[in-house]
Amino acid sequence: MGLVPSDLTSLGQRNSGFYEHRRSSVVLNLPGLEVFPGDLLVSDGAADYLCHPLLLLNPESKKPRWPFFKRGVQNKDKHKHMSNLESCLSSVRITDFRGYEFYSLKDKTWSEVMETHKKLPDDQFDLTKQQEAIWELFTSECTYFLDHLLVLKMIFMSTLKYLQIHEYLLDVDLWRLFANLEELTQTSLGFVNSLLSIIKDYVDASETSRLVDFIPVLTKYFRGSLCQSHQTYCLNYSAAVFYLESLKQRDDFSIYLKWCEQNEQCKRLHLPELLVAPLHRLTRYPLLLKNIWKRSTDSTEKIMIYSIKEKVEKSIRDLEGKVKWLDNFQKFRHLQEIIVWPPLWDRDKRFFIPECLKHIFKEYMAENILSPTNRHLLYEGKLTLAESTRFLDVYLFLFDDFLLVTKTKRNKKKPGGTDFGLICPSLTPELQTVIKEGGSCMVLDQPIPLDRLVVKGIDPLHVSVFGLRHAFLIQHENRYQQCIAAFLLQAQTEHIKKTWITQITTAISGFTKSQKTKKKSLFTLSAESSEI
Repeated sequence: MGLVPSDLTSLGQRNSGFYEHRRSSVVLNLPGLEVFPGDLLVSDGAADYLCHPLLLLNPESKKPRWPFFKRGVQNKDKHKHMSNLESCLSSVRITDFRGYEFYSLKDKTWSEVMETHKKLPDDQFDLTKQQEAIWELFTSECTYFLDHLLVLKMIFMSTLKYLQIHEYLLDVDLWRLFANLEELTQTSLGFVNSLLSIIKDYVDASETSRLVDFIPVLTKYFRGSLCQSHQTYCLNYSAAVFYLESLKQRDDFSIYLKWCEQNEQCKRLHLPELLVAPLHRLTRYPLLLKNIWKRSTDSTEKIMIYSIKEKVEKSIRDLEGKVKWLDNFQKFRHLQEIIVWPPLWDRDKRFFIPECLKHIFKEYMAENILSPTNRHLLYEGKLTLAESTRFLDVYLFLFDDFLLVTKTKRNKKKPGGTDFGLICPSLTPELQTVIKEGGSCMVLDQPIPLDRLVVKGIDPLHVSVFGLRHAFLIQHENRYQQCIAAFLLQAQTEHIKKTWITQITTAISGFTKSQKTKKKSLFTLSAESSEI
């Protein structure tokens, strides 16, 4: 409702009272009081603002604003934001990599270096071969540092830091994307400079001598920070790649990524190809060390080089174990958040529990049930459960000691909610789809122990009348071999059905064997104790 001239007049002629009346079209006279039911009570301060010419509404302003008006403003602001981001990127200056002393050496052979310094080749063929092997280690480390680590740091990481200083991409986590890249770069640079120093001492020497100082350098770095820093980076790699895929969905990050990858020093390599370089480098170190070991003639040197190579290989084996353990730990942690355990009275309507007694029933903690230290997840997947009046989407988790049947529950995803699929790359695509839709896995029934589980394939002739195909049956039996629950499940294909039956049968067999082994060990211990 707009302001009319009469209203403005009454507002301009207000007295010192705290409120003023704005007249309505309906007037009501009461004894001693004149009341206007449609009056608007306006405070002195508010009246000043209402009289401001910028706030005088015109007839057009009474028209309702359509939803696309706000969307148009948002699109305009977004376009401006992207334009400002591109402008900020144009002001970024990348340092030239050619300033490093070893830049010109990375593409040269050992014989070319010897010729450049007018150094006569050694008479001993084996010694020359060893020097070439050490030179290969040096030049490959130069290439790794200049073409991968430095590109990641100076072009991608430094540019992102620059943008964040100018308040762009502030929510992008540098550690999740690049981990300890700065430590890796510094360690690799120190390794390159140390190798360069002993090589320079050799080629600058007036007399022919052996590269006697390379063993301490190899020992210092391979038994020290070089392997450790690579381990730290590799443990974060899978999460970094998944995080990158989620960031690529954003327009502002895509602009940043495209700008960085178009830099000539990237040499047409994309960010995922650069991020994987430290993993490849770590696995190549044993091969380079083995090459030096094979071409060494001194027995003491060979023993030391071999022990260094063994140390690096052990580091890689430890890393593989850590990566598997970390992936398994993260997966179970997210499963604990995804799987919902309803209380007894919600899970089975047959049981009536008064509100005053519900506190007695303390549910066993799901954290203990789904613990990576207690059990292993063998198989999982999406199936369809046939009920009396409907088909239900279910998701099954087959552990090494029980089977868990859950109902996939989809909710409208809340904006800004956590995407567990992007956080934990070890989750299956099917489960990630459920989570991305804001869903969860609601436990349908108690876990079925594998020694109480029976799986049976169903003949299509028996269930085709119900519209079921690729069906199989899971029975839960009690200790008296009575069936206390049954699940008629349908797979998408016959192959998936057979896979599930095979997986469950194999899991039951493995569990039965492990139980027998435990009983035998307990019997042996009890027998020994009785003899004592």
